[in-house]
Amino acid sequence: MKADTQSTDLPCFDLHMHSTASDGALSPQALVELASQNGVQLLALTDHDTLTGQAEAAAAAKRLDMKFIPGVELTCRWNKRVIHLLGLNIDPDHKGWKGYLDHLSCLRNQRAEKIAKKLIGKGLPDDLLEQARALAGDGQIGRPHFARALLEAGLVSSESEAFDRFLGQGKPGDVKAEWPDMAEAISQVQKSGGYALLAHPTKYNLTFSRLRILLAEMVAAGVDGFEIAYPGVSQEQIGLLMRIADQHDLQVSSGSDFHTPKHRWTHLGRFPRVETHRHLIHALVAGG
Repeated sequence: MKADTQSTDLPCFDLHMHSTASDGALSPQALVELASQNGVQLLALTDHDTLTGQAEAAAAAKRLDMKFIPGVELTCRWNKRVIHLLGLNIDPDHKGWKGYLDHLSCLRNQRAEKIAKKLIGKGLPDDLLEQARALAGDGQIGRPHFARALLEAGLVSSESEAFDRFLGQGKPGDVKAEWPDMAEAISQVQKSGGYALLAHPTKYNLTFSRLRILLAEMVAAGVDGFEIAYPGVSQEQIGLLMRIADQHDLQVSSGSDFHTPKHRWTHLGRFPRVETHRHLIHALVAGG
């Protein structure tokens, strides 16, 4: 397994990226255009808890003769822990999406209000919520928008510092929400015709023993697989994850989790290569 390259008999692909429809820095069209410039030929837009960028991204991909895979990254919970579920090759027009995503949007807005209240209580600006909402625009509001608001206000030197001091785990802005259970999220993706996969499994601060339990419970709930290759995952971790995929007969996916060109640790189309018949890219290229 080699890093940062892809097999020559497959199109250059990226199955995990974000636009301004959620917490990305580029519009769906600009994101697709940058992906094309980077040589990506097949991509999935997977914004957090929204499908509003799908039509724009699909139209841009069509103009550029790229294959577009409709996608989403759903926030859900497992044993009171927040996890993210990728939905790939979904039907954005499936009738069940509206009510499900409206509920998530409501939860996000309620959480944003609680985050602002807690941070204002720590002496941060009274207009913090308004600034975060302005940065979110028409997209789903999240903690990254608060981080950018704090950066623009000159209260931190970087978005990373904002998370370290105010928004990260255990900090004042670490506000929990009653996200849907993982089984509900898996069912929603699959009812829309998509593949349900756990996003970036090594990024939940779980030991591999706990991760095995999570994945076993997800298998019992009908999950299709998990993301195996993404920025920050090590070759040792990929090997351990591959053994879990083999054990449970699961599919795997890969993506850059791209949010902004400012992040030096990731770029569109760049992530470790994993060559396996279990990779979802084979089905997507074949049109399944």
